[in-house]
Amino acid sequence: MSTDKLYVLVVGSGGREHAIAWNLSRSSRVERIYVAPGNGGTESGIDKVSNINIGVSDFFSLTKFAQENNINLVIPGPEQPLVDGIESAFKKIGIPCFGPSSKAAMMEGSKTFAKDFMKRHQIPTATYENFSDYGKAKAYLESVSHKVVLKASGLAGGKGVLIPADKQEALFALKEIMVDKVFGSAGNEVVIEEFLEGQELSILAFSDGYTIVPLPPAQDHKRIFDGDQGPNTGGMGCYCPTPIAIPELIAQIKNEILQPTIDGMRRDGFPFVGMLFTGLMITSSGPKVLEYNVRFGDPETEVVLPLLSDKSDLAEIILACVERRLDSVNIEIKPGFAATVVIASDGYPGSYLKGKEITFNDVPSDTIIFHAGTSIKEGKLVTSGGRVLAVTGVASTLRNAVDKAYECVKSISFDKMYFRKDIAHRAFAYLSQQPAKDHVMTYASAGVSIDSGNLLVKNIKSYVKSTQRPGSDCEIGGFGGLFDLKAAGFNDPILVSTTDGVGTKLKIAQAMNLHDTIGIDLVAMNVNDLIVQGAEPLLFLDYYACGKLEVEVAQNVVKGIADGCLESGCALIGGETSEMPGVYNNGEYDLAGFATGAVERKNVLPRISDIKVDDVLIGITSSGLHSNGFSLVRKIINKYNLEYKSPCPWDSTISLGESLLTPTKIYVKQLLPVVKEGLVKAMAHITGGGFIDNIPRILPKDLGVSIDSNVWELPKVFKWLKENGNIPSDELFRTFNCGIGMVLVVSSDNEIRVKKLLQQYESNVYTIGRVVTKQTNNDKHVVIKGI
Repeated sequence: MSTDKLYVLVVGSGGREHAIAWNLSRSSRVERIYVAPGNGGTESGIDKVSNINIGVSDFFSLTKFAQENNINLVIPGPEQPLVDGIESAFKKIGIPCFGPSSKAAMMEGSKTFAKDFMKRHQIPTATYENFSDYGKAKAYLESVSHKVVLKASGLAGGKGVLIPADKQEALFALKEIMVDKVFGSAGNEVVIEEFLEGQELSILAFSDGYTIVPLPPAQDHKRIFDGDQGPNTGGMGCYCPTPIAIPELIAQIKNEILQPTIDGMRRDGFPFVGMLFTGLMITSSGPKVLEYNVRFGDPETEVVLPLLSDKSDLAEIILACVERRLDSVNIEIKPGFAATVVIASDGYPGSYLKGKEITFNDVPSDTIIFHAGTSIKEGKLVTSGGRVLAVTGVASTLRNAVDKAYECVKSISFDKMYFRKDIAHRAFAYLSQQPAKDHVMTYASAGVSIDSGNLLVKNIKSYVKSTQRPGSDCEIGGFGGLFDLKAAGFNDPILVSTTDGVGTKLKIAQAMNLHDTIGIDLVAMNVNDLIVQGAEPLLFLDYYACGKLEVEVAQNVVKGIADGCLESGCALIGGETSEMPGVYNNGEYDLAGFATGAVERKNVLPRISDIKVDDVLIGITSSGLHSNGFSLVRKIINKYNLEYKSPCPWDSTISLGESLLTPTKIYVKQLLPVVKEGLVKAMAHITGGGFIDNIPRILPKDLGVSIDSNVWELPKVFKWLKENGNIPSDELFRTFNCGIGMVLVVSSDNEIRVKKLLQQYESNVYTIGRVVTKQTNNDKHVVIKGI
């Protein structure tokens, strides 16, 4: 790591930038700090810090100054220059910039972009709709019965979020945004989302694109008046950490929201480096994202940075982020609390007077005054903005921190100054309602929602009911499922059971947010293993494990399972849904399936002793990759940096992800007639291990098979994988099904009869080889010619 002295350029003029410069000035690495354009607090009073009169969007002058003054680290404060591409401007001249690219900054620059991102990556948020047409937005608003939040999609200086009290107020607010343009072009598009009930949290987190480290959660006060009344502002006060943010909740937020956000941005092609600000609502069903900001928050920065331990160097942390090594630095937080009270000009957030002289008298210890809307005129400190000062108190308790902040406020004076007198009131109300003993713990507080599980059961009952068959009534909700073998027509049955999963094909379903076919794969992998033993599939159970139960996702998975059961003729008689926060991240789930079939004792397969030399091998085509080999498939795709949503290289009519998610073929109904006629000696389901490892499972030890791969055409997907993965031919046939998903061993006398029965269901049936002695095969069970 370099030990060169740092010359830092901080871009901005508010309390946030003052707080950043104040903290950086304490670093031994930092030689000089310039703030552009800065304010009265950064102009005087801090060692190493001085202002330069350059605007935040004047990239030409900023980069020129940086080059002429040996700047080697840039820290933008406001969102506008980040959205406009300040990171790229400095990247072009080789100066690291602690901030996201303009594409990544769209997470704040467009609320529509951010909401669509959250939906794509299953990050919990309020339900929403986007509108650029006022008439359609108005019609939608009139149609919904729930309370809503209106958000101007573009940047609106922190004021573009409106929370109307009723339908009439909502319609008026919509007209203000989209027709009257009170937020200018930011209101060209509007997001209408469900109003969420609960406590709000704001979390600032350092990110290098891979690692994310959250700082203590803060709670802002947006409304201008006490009791959270009046219009929204940029923030009238803040406190940190919030009492509702117990360690389990912080871990849940990191695992289910923050890390998946950083991972999702990187996967989508715009990795995030900088300070990610996440606004959250802690609802009864868990934390949900209200919005993202892509920079230090204000006034959150003024309350969080004073809690950064003296052992943690802000300059070193920021440098580690831009150098993509955040995991190499230690970030420690002081014990205790901080509270910030914002002092504003009378009239804010509306019109207000400027140029009022500010005076200070006996400022108490353990308080810090950060300047926001101030400037120096004729040697005097005067007001120049709506939010003038942010006063922060630090103490061992929240009560003392708030009291210190208000004590400091009393030492400040300017004409018609205004401040809220109830900062942290929500925290004190919350604490007053808590029993003196340990907090009451519930399953929901641990991240598990019984209500969501009950809703899922309700939503899937019709799917399950549709799989009813003789022997089962397919009712779910009890402790177990029943199946009546006698009602299914069996006399002397042997039960056969299988269990299997879907493997890493799940990763593609989750990346594509397409979940309605993966359940078919789960059923197919199990019932195909039943039929090769001569067993008719009778019943199926599933196991669905996830970090956070997303009812719609799980419902689509179960629908696919029901579809697979219908196709194979078995009953879906039950299952288990397991919600395990901390084991799985948000948006992740795993599947396992359990199937049971029955076969009359005399018809059990394989009949290994009946297999003879010159018996023929009949192959039935696959539908593609099925559910095996996806770890290798994903490795090849990653090698070429392909996106799942890009056109498929072997089928341009669909996306790559859609092609890979083609479900595994279910062979049950095609095979049952030849099985019941006793025409088959053995069958091999070509799964993991391909031809090389699966066919020997059904052969006598002294026999092998000779297969001619020229009989059928190798599907395009396998050709592409072979060529682009540089896969040897024998490895290809050992890993994948290569276009043949099921192999039957039949007597040559029955070859024509068997093929005729199979072709009544599907024409793609081939004689692909014969049974031979192992000696003929040079002591190999499987020899494939033509590869």
